[in-house]
Amino acid sequence: MDERQLRELIADVKAGRMSRRGFIHTMVGLGLTAPLAAQMLAYSGVAQAQPASTYKPTKRGGGGPLKLLWWQGATLLNPHFAVGTKDQEGSRIFYEPLAAWDPDGNLIPILAAEIPSLENGGLARDGMSVTWKVKKGVQWHDGAPFSADDVLFTWEFAADPATAATTSGSYKEIKVEKVDSHAVRVRFSKPTPYWADPFVGTVGMIIPKHLFEAYRGAKSREAPTNLKPVGTGPYRFADFKPGDMVRGALNPNYHLPNRPYFDSIEMKGGGDAVSAARAVLQTGEFDYAWNMQVEDEILKRLEAGGKGRAVITQGANIEHIPVNATDPWTEVDGERSSLKTKHPLFSDPAVREAINLLVDRGSVEQHIYGRTGVATANFLNNPSRFRSPNTKWEFNVDKANELLEAAGWKRGPDGIRAKDGKKLRVVFQTSINAPRQKNQAIVKQACQKAGIDMELKSITASVFFSSDVANPDTYGKFYCDMQLYTTTMPQPDPERFMNQFCSWEASSKDNKWQGRNISRWRSEEYDKTYRAAEAELDPVKRAALFIRMNDLVIAGRHIIPVVYRPRVSALAAKLNAPLSGWDNDLWNLRDWYKDA
Repeated sequence: MDERQLRELIADVKAGRMSRRGFIHTMVGLGLTAPLAAQMLAYSGVAQAQPASTYKPTKRGGGGPLKLLWWQGATLLNPHFAVGTKDQEGSRIFYEPLAAWDPDGNLIPILAAEIPSLENGGLARDGMSVTWKVKKGVQWHDGAPFSADDVLFTWEFAADPATAATTSGSYKEIKVEKVDSHAVRVRFSKPTPYWADPFVGTVGMIIPKHLFEAYRGAKSREAPTNLKPVGTGPYRFADFKPGDMVRGALNPNYHLPNRPYFDSIEMKGGGDAVSAARAVLQTGEFDYAWNMQVEDEILKRLEAGGKGRAVITQGANIEHIPVNATDPWTEVDGERSSLKTKHPLFSDPAVREAINLLVDRGSVEQHIYGRTGVATANFLNNPSRFRSPNTKWEFNVDKANELLEAAGWKRGPDGIRAKDGKKLRVVFQTSINAPRQKNQAIVKQACQKAGIDMELKSITASVFFSSDVANPDTYGKFYCDMQLYTTTMPQPDPERFMNQFCSWEASSKDNKWQGRNISRWRSEEYDKTYRAAEAELDPVKRAALFIRMNDLVIAGRHIIPVVYRPRVSALAAKLNAPLSGWDNDLWNLRDWYKDA
């Protein structure tokens, strides 16, 4: 879809010939995120309609305890020190951001009085600033008033290098100024299309100035409030055992009427995904369980008992196979998979294309993931029945054989193809996980039929995903030919997500293998397109640039998407919990309730 067609669709929305939801779903099918599509409409003058709440209770409290199960327990409760999802979710019980992302990619005000827009003057047309008005009458759990001073302090806290905040990337390049007692202005150093990052969603939780001010910078880890949070959320802190249990009690002064419904909340940590699923779906011991990385066949069997259900939430996670662009078996200057080398087999585009044809995405979806993994040809995905018309996937062993034969890769007496003295032998690694081991086996079986000898390697997840520079088996070092894992999209805008294919992000010894470009695939055209998108304020032109980036990645065949993986949660039969793939699971905890 080109720029003219995109503008025609926007005109249709303005004229009422197409619904807002229909436009967003169409953009999702083209590889964009729902929030980006929503921003396209906003910048084009189509006002955002706030969805009506589905919350039914007519009084605060009375719902008894809410029991949650996270099979990775929270270890601290300061959102700006959160190491992974477990700590972000534990913190979100008590702390709130200015705004959150709903399932359709709309910004929902939480501590903000309204969402900034061109119409209300909150957004600067030059993309250099955004002004947030914050709610009045909000109290911290200790009774102190919430104000713009707390928002300003949160920026100072997170941006200070001495604090070493995990959220610093969202705050260190901006300037924040107080406009009045209940308004702040965020100034950017360059035109910024994705302005809804600081103070929004997972990275945006506001902390109280009066409790953290004495613990700035180097003293920040000493703050007692890191373990005993005082927030503005629907529940007040009751108890915390790191790695095990978080407890909260109803906040009687919460800033929305009739909320929360539950009298208390308990987040239990530990165990594994399968036992967590059983605790909700089979025994009914818990109301909610997080991150069901469980084969769909098992989930369906547990659901049959009628005590709960698996809920699929749309997001943008992608299970994929990076195909190494460098040589993992030759050491150059003390480094394997060096950027100074080329892969001895995958330098031949026919080999990469053959591998792509030998990944049976349909079988992976049907026999492993079911509802929890959808076969796809796109890297940049969103949960929708629409898929990009520019890409497609195909499983075809015969075509793979023909390609290899035509490229000069001939079968030897052992059935393995070879060319110029090099045999088609590859090592394919992943983390130890039942669905991934089955996925590996499916790929290996197809490769054998095409004359490719494949060795499978499985690595403990804590090692595979480690940042230990001394460990040779990390996915960041990529000391093998192919590997399999899921890349998550923690922010709703694709800019951060798609920088993992920029040449300057290549993982190497120089950056301690922390670069995000794991495959080491590099393209001048991709770099140029990415740089153009960074500063493009016109949402239609920016959308077209992201579509182009996705297509370049797929055409290179160093990245082979397998299945798009939406989030999967387990809910008790009567629990109503609005979930979003663009934010924390607990993004709208204030609206959780149970049917009578």
